[in-house]
Amino acid sequence: MAIGCRDLALACVESLGAECYQSVKWALEEGYRHIDTAEWYENEAECGRAIRDWLAENPTAKRQDIFYTTKLMVNIDYDHALVAMNASVDISGLGYVDLYLIHGPQPTKEARLASWKACQEGVRLGWVRSIGVSNFGNHHFNEILEAGGPAPCTVNQIDLHPFMRREALVQHQRSHGVLLEAWGPLARGKRMNHPVILEVAKKHNKTAAQVFLRWGLQQGYSVIPKSVKHERIVENKGCFGWQLDKDDLAKLDVLDEHLVTDWDPSDDAWA
Repeated sequence: MAIGCRDLALACVESLGAECYQSVKWALEEGYRHIDTAEWYENEAECGRAIRDWLAENPTAKRQDIFYTTKLMVNIDYDHALVAMNASVDISGLGYVDLYLIHGPQPTKEARLASWKACQEGVRLGWVRSIGVSNFGNHHFNEILEAGGPAPCTVNQIDLHPFMRREALVQHQRSHGVLLEAWGPLARGKRMNHPVILEVAKKHNKTAAQVFLRWGLQQGYSVIPKSVKHERIVENKGCFGWQLDKDDLAKLDVLDEHLVTDWDPSDDAWA
């Protein structure tokens, strides 16, 4: 059975070659329909090939059943972003990209806005269906909001989990129609043995990872866990079919410690 297309994605970060190809195939076979990669990950070709091969093996499935995300690695100028976007589409072999993100806000406002203008042109050209950002604080988001243009920002993919809630960012960007995607929904494994997580997991006969993912889903986020192991890919889809109750959420919602698991796009960074 296919999982809700946007709700749960396979993150293909730190996964190369045959390992990446196989993990994408496993995910599709297990019902995942959202595959998340990036120019930075150096595996767009493997992701695209795995999707194409899976579609060929499943003739009732169609390209539009798959939601494919990739990202611009570097903000330099308009022309660079346009060339990089076109290359990502070509490398995937999928005909178009469902969601194209600016991977980060660095280095300057001028570079960010030039990349954003190129992303909007990519929508007009039909290369990409929707556009957004990743790791943007409210300061960076407000810049593209003020710039306007024909295609809106639909997504911010950012580090979100019970130990990093970013309430001001979530509230502000949601008020402008942005979907928040959690690229680190498992807190990169740093709090898997936290007593509250384990207590809730035991109560529902679930794993710690499933509790993390369920929390993200009930916040209204898309969750994007990484795995190259078949058993973990199967485990992660166990976040569906059950609910955290009010008592669970009350315990989980007070765990925020601003736990930075990779890098923190604060409003003052990359001004």
